[in-house]
Amino acid sequence: MAEKKMGVMLRPKRQVTLPRKICEQLGIGPGDVLELTVEDATLIARPRKNVALEALKEIQQAFQRSGITEEELQKAGHRVREEIARERSRAKA
Repeated sequence: MAEKKMGVMLRPKRQVTLPRKICEQLGIGPGDVLELTVEDATLIARPRKNVALEALKEIQQAFQRSGITEEELQKAGHRVREEIARERSRAKA
C-alpha cells in the first residue's frame, strides 16, 4: 500500500493536530497517549498501548524460551515475598 504524505503545522505552543485518517489507521483518539522518539532526524509517534503490547509479547516470548511455567513463576514469587516479609520483621525487632 503506497503511503500518502500529509503535512501538519506546528502551532505556537508546539502543538500538532493529527489528520483523522492517520488517527483511524493507528486506532487512536482523543485522550490516547503517544510515545515520541527521534531516530536519524525522523520523528516517530507510536500509540503507547502498542508499545505496552509489544513489551508484553517480548516478555511472553522470553518465558517460553526459558521453559519456566507460570506456576513455577508464581511459586518463586510467593517464596520471595515471604523472604522479604521475614527480613522486614527481623529488621523491626
